[in-house]
Amino acid sequence: MKYKLEKPVHGSIGTEKYQCTIEWRNGQFISDEPLSSGGKDTGPDPFTLLLSSLASCTLITLRMYIERKGLDIPSIAVNTNLYQSTKDGQLETIIDRDILFTSPVDEEVKIRLQQIADLCPVSKLLMNQVKVRTFIYKEGDTVTINYANENITVVWRPKFCQHSTRCWAQLPTVFKPNQKKWIDPDGAAPERIEEQVRRCPSGALEFKYNRPDDSIMDAI
Repeated sequence: MKYKLEKPVHGSIGTEKYQCTIEWRNGQFISDEPLSSGGKDTGPDPFTLLLSSLASCTLITLRMYIERKGLDIPSIAVNTNLYQSTKDGQLETIIDRDILFTSPVDEEVKIRLQQIADLCPVSKLLMNQVKVRTFIYKEGDTVTINYANENITVVWRPKFCQHSTRCWAQLPTVFKPNQKKWIDPDGAAPERIEEQVRRCPSGALEFKYNRPDDSIMDAI
C-alpha cells in the first residue's frame, strides 16, 4: 500500500464557525461554510473543494494531451457543479462538467477531448468505487505485548488495533500478520521502524529505544 501523497492533507478547526485550516505539502488555506450554513464564507466549502479537484484535474489532463499532440488550443475552461436526488430510497449524486473552448476547435478534436476528460485521475476516482475509512487514536490502559531487540521495543495494544494495514503493507519486513510473533524488530533499522510506528492512526503501536531514561513515545 502506497499513499498518493507522501504527506497527508492535514485539517484542523477551532471555535470560529466554521473555519478549517487545511495544510498541504506547500502551505495552507482556509475552508469555510457559506453564510447560509452559519459560516463566514472566508474560503471554499467542502463541496466547492471537491468540484475544484475535478475541474483542475480535468484541465491539467487536457493540457497534457493538447501539448503531447501539438494541438493549437491556447485556452480552455471547465465548469463543475453537482445536484443530489433520492432514487429508490438511495441518495444519488450527479456531477456535471462543462468543457468550454475559448477559441475555435475542430468538432472531432472536441469529441476526443471529451473522452480524455473522463480519463483524468479524479474522474476515474469518482466514477469507481470509493471507500472512506475513519480511524481515531485511542489512549488508556490495556493489555500490551512487547517485541524487542537490543535497540528498540515495539509495543502493541491488540484491543486498540483498528486494522489500517499501514504497518504490514508499508513495512512487511517487520510487520508479519500471518506469523504468531508478528512483529520482528530485526527486520529494519530502528529509525525506519520508528517512522512506520508513527503512522499508526489508532494508538495500537508505540515504540521506545532501549536506552536509559528513554520513555515510550506515542505513535502519531
